[in-house]
Amino acid sequence: MAYHTEAKQIAGTPLHREYHRWYSPSLGRDMELLVFGHTGLPVLVFPTSMGRFYDWEDRGMVGALAGTIAAGNISLYCVDSVDGESWYNRHVYPGQRVERHLAYERYLLDEVLPLMQERSPERVDKRIATTGASLGAFHAALLAFRHPSVVRKMVAMSGKFENSIFVHGHHDDHTYLTSPLSFLPGLQDPRFLDALRAMEIVLVTGATDAHVHEDILLSQILSQKQIPHILDIWEGWAHDWPYWQSMVQKFL
Repeated sequence: MAYHTEAKQIAGTPLHREYHRWYSPSLGRDMELLVFGHTGLPVLVFPTSMGRFYDWEDRGMVGALAGTIAAGNISLYCVDSVDGESWYNRHVYPGQRVERHLAYERYLLDEVLPLMQERSPERVDKRIATTGASLGAFHAALLAFRHPSVVRKMVAMSGKFENSIFVHGHHDDHTYLTSPLSFLPGLQDPRFLDALRAMEIVLVTGATDAHVHEDILLSQILSQKQIPHILDIWEGWAHDWPYWQSMVQKFL
């Protein structure tokens, strides 16, 4: 395991910053992540499509939240993606793409989540938040909807919420259960529904975003299930880093 901690000036604010790398048994390879802050609500941050764990730092997202982090309200856990090995891996069958995503989910739940909980021993509520933009929003929502008992808040920015473009007509239980727009309408288990109703859910996107119809449909499904949420549709496209900086400032 590699580990490094430092105080770093970000957007003029000194922040606690940690770098972690370890061999993931779930994925069979090394994985890296960055942590910003050490108190407050732990937020699991997903990068955009095939993005990296340092993208939120490089693209000004951490800077946009620097004051909130420094105040001890939240801490960010910026994980790496394996999208090139899962959803975007055109060299394997769709079923194998989903299997690789499920291995990534095990990495998050079995390896990253314990780190987040162990670093916040003062928090009685061990639930976390998830967030991301573009495909990162898909990851944030999918983890929250599949495992609502561990997620307290989810903020999905410019997201999509179904996986059909990645599986090309392949259908099985795994593809169904990794597509929120597919499995949420049939969800009846009161334990899952009660956990979702206890979650703070935010869907924020642009009026001309290519996937805005998915946000609207997801909002309708949640309303039908009596699951409270916020649907915030901004003017225009709103699918880029400057917009996402404003979105996280508003909702995180």
